[in-house]
Amino acid sequence: MVDTMALLPPFIRTARTHLIHVRPAPGLPATPTADAAADDEVLLDAPDDRLGRALVAAAQGEHGPAAALLAATRTHADWEMRDRYARRLAAFARSRDEWYENWRTAAPQDPDALLIGAQLAVERAWPSPARAELLREVGPLITAAAHGDMRDPVPWRIALDHARGSNAGHTYFGELWEAAVRRAPHHYGCHVAALRYLASSRRGGSHLACFDFAERAAQDAPADSLVQALPARAAFSCLTDGRARAIPRVRLDAAADRAIALSARFPAADPWPAEVRNKLMYVLVRLERWTDAEEQLRLIGPYATSFPWARFADDPLARFLEIRAEIRAEVRRRTAFGHPRSEHGGRTRSRDH
Repeated sequence: MVDTMALLPPFIRTARTHLIHVRPAPGLPATPTADAAADDEVLLDAPDDRLGRALVAAAQGEHGPAAALLAATRTHADWEMRDRYARRLAAFARSRDEWYENWRTAAPQDPDALLIGAQLAVERAWPSPARAELLREVGPLITAAAHGDMRDPVPWRIALDHARGSNAGHTYFGELWEAAVRRAPHHYGCHVAALRYLASSRRGGSHLACFDFAERAAQDAPADSLVQALPARAAFSCLTDGRARAIPRVRLDAAADRAIALSARFPAADPWPAEVRNKLMYVLVRLERWTDAEEQLRLIGPYATSFPWARFADDPLARFLEIRAEIRAEVRRRTAFGHPRSEHGGRTRSRDH
């Protein structure tokens, strides 16, 4: 994986095979249908129990539980969970930062406080029209976070996001990528950051290049790694980009299949894989794989996530419920008219992969 970013130039020379035109998502009903009886039980971006306790304490001005939570992720080298917790805590601090300011004052060299500070600074700069200029001032905070714990890949994920926002070139980005994957070769957050950089690059980025990167990363990752969902993330970008008229359907289906296999490894109604499942459900709807989308609904349970639904509506929860209603209605319609129970490139397929 370390040399994946070094292979960026060959990404542009991707074979273009089996191209088809993917139709836009069909129109959605204005309101959820009556069979969605448990709409009021669906939660948006629900935290797990540990993060929930830390957020409640932060709302009361206490930083101790958040500090203990992040310290435990370093102790156990649980970098995926650390990344997720850092993002959620920084997002909370954007609107209510008293608890974080108290923490930073009490322990200015705490690696976990430094990590939140770097994430928070990037998030505050990102919406500004002067993003690139503001982000250049954030660099020392990211460097301090990286020095807080030399094993930690999460500051390097922040650095990758920072490089994208400040329009860094491939050479510099590649150096950051090397440092990130040296610490955690299959860290999902770093891979998503690289994928987003490649998609937005003014130096030859393309959807096919993104697929090459995502597929190589997934092939190299363990079966239970979140990186298995990276090709589905690339598929999502293709399907939501109005400029992407011709999409290689065979690769979209393969990306969805990888994510389906990963989703099946986690328990149903689990908040940890909820974002992966919500994104996958959207991809399956766009591919008109309705019964597969229905299965993801079952696995999602009550856990809706802002991504991807906030991309399409000011109220992401309402959008999720609309999509859910559409899936159920379409599956009922196809069952009533004798359509096959599964769709895959226009063919009935086995359910065992």
